[in-house]
This record gives sequence, structure tokens and C-alpha cells, in this order.
Amino acid sequence: MAREINSIDSFRFKLFLVMALVLMCHHAAFASDKIVIGASLPLSGPLAGFGGYQRWGYEAAVADINEKGGVSIKGEKRLVQLVVRDDKTDPVTTSRNVQTLINRDNAVALLGSCTPALVNAGGLMAERSQIPMVTGCSPLASFRSVRQWKYVWSIFFDEPDVAQAPFKMLQELAIPTNRKIAILHDNGPDGTAVGGEYWPKAAAEAGYEIVVKESFPIDNTQFGSMLMKAKDSGADIVLVNAITPQAVAIRKQMETAGLRPKVLFMEKGAEPEQFATALGKLADGVMVGSYWDPSFPYPGSKALGDRFERESGSSFSQHIADSYAAAQVLLDAIEAAGSVDRDAINTAIAATDKSYVVGPVKFAADHTSKIPTAIVQWQAGKPIVVWPQERTTGVIFAVTQ
Repeated sequence: MAREINSIDSFRFKLFLVMALVLMCHHAAFASDKIVIGASLPLSGPLAGFGGYQRWGYEAAVADINEKGGVSIKGEKRLVQLVVRDDKTDPVTTSRNVQTLINRDNAVALLGSCTPALVNAGGLMAERSQIPMVTGCSPLASFRSVRQWKYVWSIFFDEPDVAQAPFKMLQELAIPTNRKIAILHDNGPDGTAVGGEYWPKAAAEAGYEIVVKESFPIDNTQFGSMLMKAKDSGADIVLVNAITPQAVAIRKQMETAGLRPKVLFMEKGAEPEQFATALGKLADGVMVGSYWDPSFPYPGSKALGDRFERESGSSFSQHIADSYAAAQVLLDAIEAAGSVDRDAINTAIAATDKSYVVGPVKFAADHTSKIPTAIVQWQAGKPIVVWPQERTTGVIFAVTQ
């Protein structure tokens, strides 16, 4: 009897092993049919507000292509799998994530993170591995300054354009000021580029006087002394470049210090909805450089904005557009290549010449495709386009409220 039981148990065990092996082989075959692309994003840490929008944009583009059966490779449709890893707003983690996406997740191509520090960290790892990456959310001057890219491509605005935009707006709308400016910027790559170089140059060319120019570490939390300098200078215009947590802190501390300029730009940190949510009425009147709104005459713009608000219950962000477009460019390139070969995909990206949700995308020799700049102003929790005049969606507040 014991022998019969042992024999039955042995048979069951062998049957279990066979079934498990079959399932594993089936899973492997299923997984190999998918085209894996990867992204390392700031889903936590100071830039989580940006990363959440990017994830939505990337996932929406992948969902759309998969709804149509996937990407066509040699006449056969293959579904796309997007693997996202959290870089925690840390460049070192971004580099590690990209390595993992390539070596463990078997990604054939990549989508970028956000801000120069993170995009550059991931991009350099992609270059080393010779794997194509398409990114938004990386200002082009900072992107160009790193190296001559071979495998990484950026679709975004250019810092000189963003720096000139406030002065063009002030002149075109004839906003009266004493033409005195206080500049406060972080010491990160884009903060240094815009606040330390491009704003001063644009101000001088437009005939404005810089009376205060201060920089601060990217983890700074107290800004009282520089805000008092700005107040004492009597500047009507204050230009700030900082990430969102700092921008929120600066705006609150401005109110405490009694610093109420006629014109307030808070570049970078004032972009996501989290800025307006954290500040309430204090966000009203704050302006920030922009490049997309659902009202812009690009293919799918309105539908994308409506879709995000319907699915998320939150106000749209321009970052859903550059991330959605970056993913579309990459997916189109994979299909155009008709292959998952890295060099073939990279060559197809280089040949991109098409209008997407952010407008026309065509890469220059330096691997950049520029999005035209606009300006939005927070009004009652909504980003209202106030410049250029042909694209406005509301009337500008003449002074911060």
C-alpha cells in the first residue's frame, strides 16, 4: 500500500513538473512576442508631479497602439509592453534603472525621464549601451551641452526661447513696469542656464535692468534674505527658476515678506497642477513658460486633454503632450524600421518628419526638435494661455493678485 501511495505521489509530482514547464514555456513564448520599451521616471521625490503626467502620456500612447493590434513588424502585429521604473528624482537611480531596463527587462528602446539632471543621466547610459531613447521634458540647450548624442533624441522647448518670452510678452502687451528685475534661480543645470545666463542676456537686449540676481542650492528651503533683497530693490518684475517644492515655498515666503511684484514668473516649478493646488489663491497671477494647451491646433490636442481629465479627474498638464508625442515618435520609428534592431530603430527616429500632438517633429543634426514657446498664467486653479496673442485662452492679470 505504501508503495502504491509513493508511486501515485511520484506520478503527481512529475505531472506537476510537466505542467509547470509547459506553462513556463507558454509564458516565455507570449512574453517574447511583445516588444518591450522602458522608462525611468520620477514617480516619487520632488519631481513626482512631473513623473505622474509622463507616465500617463507614455501609457496612453502604448494603450492606443495596442488597441490597434500593436506595432507591425514584417507584416505581423506585435503588442508593446511598457516597463516603468521609479527613479525617485535621483540621477544615480535613473542610471541604474536604465541598466536594469536594458539588461533585465530586455527593452529594445527607451523613453526619457524629466529635467536635465535625470534625462542626461539616463541618456548617457543609453548612449553607452547604444540603445535609442526619445524624451520630452529636457530643455534643449541643456541637452545639447552634454555631448553630441547618437542614440538619444529630445522633443522640447529651447531655453533661449523661454528666457526671451517674458520680455516679448511685456513689450507686446505693453504692461507698465519700472523695468527693474530680480532673478532668483536654483543651481541645477537648467536653473543655471536660464537664470544665470539666458534671462540676463534677454533682459539686457530688451532694455531691462537687473537689480538682484541670486542663486540657491536645489534643496534649499529658506529664502527670506534673498526675498528681502528683491523687495528692497523695488523691482516690479521677479523671475524665479526652481523645482515645484521650492517654487511653492518661495511663493509662500514672498507673501510673508510682503514682496508683491507686478509681474511674477516662476519657471519650471509652477508648471504642474500640484503648484496651484498647494498654493490656492497665492498661485493666481503666477506665470510660467509653456508649449502646449488642448486648444492648440495640433492633431489630437483637444482629445488628449479631455481624455486625461476624464480618466484622472485632474486638470491637464502640458507634460501629458510631450510624453505622449515622444512615445508616438518611438513607436512609429519601430514600425518604420520593421525591426527591433536598435540601429534600425535609431535610423528611423532620425528620419521622423510628422505632426504630432505637440506640433511638427523633425530632428536637427543635434538630435533636437523644438516646440514653440507660450506663456500661461494660473487663474483660479487653471493654466490660462496669455501669450502669444494668437493663442490666448483668457485675459492676463496685469499684476499678481
